[in-house]
Amino acid sequence: MGRVDRAIGLARSLAIYHGIPVRQRRLRALYATFVGPGDLVFDIGAHVGNHVRALAALGCRVVAVEPQPDFAWLLRAWFGRRPGVTVIEAAVGERPGRTPLAVSDRTPTVTTAAGAWRRARAADPDFARVRWNRRVEAERITLDQLIDRFGRPAFVKIDAEGSEPAVLAGLTRLAPALSFEYLPRALDAVEASMRELERLGAYRFNWSAGESYTLRSAEWLTGEALLSALRSAEAQRRSGDVYARPRPI
Repeated sequence: MGRVDRAIGLARSLAIYHGIPVRQRRLRALYATFVGPGDLVFDIGAHVGNHVRALAALGCRVVAVEPQPDFAWLLRAWFGRRPGVTVIEAAVGERPGRTPLAVSDRTPTVTTAAGAWRRARAADPDFARVRWNRRVEAERITLDQLIDRFGRPAFVKIDAEGSEPAVLAGLTRLAPALSFEYLPRALDAVEASMRELERLGAYRFNWSAGESYTLRSAEWLTGEALLSALRSAEAQRRSGDVYARPRPI
């Protein structure tokens, strides 16, 4: 059943992230407020490439990093010959090396290298049907290594299923703008990610619920105000993304 489950997981991801055209339009509109033609963007956890697709449509140069072999293969097949898109099969973390991935073949979007995060999801009703049924080992690189190789990005998108703090721990240079995922019952990971950003400078934050790709706050927030917003009834209904940019001087 392994190959069947993997095929089902792949098909489900393609349908969710590429099968609803309005989501691409919203994603492009949101990213257009951060980046423009020629800008360099890192997509950490590129999965099936819906963010790569939106960023490439805006004329950005995209480095898509994905640790799952099946999805790295898909990204290379889809974008491998597209100018301006580079696909790297690797995880991103605090230091270079190797890392085990807990893979959920039926729900591959939650494949993770964060063991503590995965164990905590056992008490999360949103993950009641998720089974991490397989393990693979992936190369692990850092954001600093990506910057050394490709240059300083205008934007970094991070979707690493609990590894967001570790991804940011491998960054020692101020990022102009970035995003990372939040889960309603895992706001400790948001706090840890903000602490990593505070090493680099003063940031302000915003957030987007689900796949709306719409910033929910009219103003950019302090870290404390962001956490308060993420504890609201609206934010607690579903996962979403946090957006961060340096505080204006």
